[in-house]
Amino acid sequence: MSIPGPSLRGAVDLSGLVRRANTPPPTPGSTPPPSASGLIVEVSEATFPQIVELSARVPVVVELYAPGLAPALGPIVESYGGRLVLATVDAQANPGIAEAFQVREVPAAAGVLGGRPVPLFVGTPAEDQVRQVFDQLLQVAAQNGITGSLDPAAPADGEPAEPVEEPLPPLHQEAYDAISTGDYAAAVAAYRKAITQNPRDALAVAGLAQASLLQRLDGAVADDVRRAAADAPASVAAQLAVADLDVSGGHLDDAFDRLLDLFPSLDGEGREAVRTRLLEYFEIAGSEDPRVAAARRRLTLLLY
Repeated sequence: MSIPGPSLRGAVDLSGLVRRANTPPPTPGSTPPPSASGLIVEVSEATFPQIVELSARVPVVVELYAPGLAPALGPIVESYGGRLVLATVDAQANPGIAEAFQVREVPAAAGVLGGRPVPLFVGTPAEDQVRQVFDQLLQVAAQNGITGSLDPAAPADGEPAEPVEEPLPPLHQEAYDAISTGDYAAAVAAYRKAITQNPRDALAVAGLAQASLLQRLDGAVADDVRRAAADAPASVAAQLAVADLDVSGGHLDDAFDRLLDLFPSLDGEGREAVRTRLLEYFEIAGSEDPRVAAARRRLTLLLY
């Protein structure tokens, strides 16, 4: 088992960004008590945003289970001494979370780094395999500066304890704070300033791509975006908008295929718009994502 390449520090969960019509309320379910260490917490769709926020500072493991099948990863997570947090989720009572992680069967585990989902494994692997995956998750987190930890001795109150973390660079912190308040234009400006100061700041480049996506999707309604794309299949703007929507929901293949299928029919201006947007998506997903590698190869063939 292995996990994908690095995700983006300071990102936020994109799955709830776009308003969806007629979304049913979450189904209430029974929740186990929090652990004495404070490193394990049961979450629901209502409380999951707290976990997303925490994942910008401490890697989070999400364990999805079914009624009658108790979570099993707690002791392993606790053995990491606060470098990981475990969020347990009753998948039946919280189908929205299962859908966000594209989980079709339980038990299953996923990670959250900087607000972005990272698939881990399905089923119940042996402990040494689980530890190998968790070690990889910590490595990816460290590559993105997510190096906080929790105090295992903190009192259990149903929420994870406050993390101890290294501070973000000032402009990154400014961008993250702006994203947290929904001021995506300010986040874009902060990341651009960081890139001007250091063009090799890879995290700022990725941050700019994601903040720009957030800015474009702010206030969008999913049904309207998809309807417009269906009504105007040759419209570059409409197809770019629905591709943004696909990326926000984690459906990278759909976004890549849509734009790459459209590419050969476009004029020079349209091709440049699609190429630029695809490069932003590659930054958001990370170069080690196999979907990015495949799309990049296909784009190269289309360009030359």
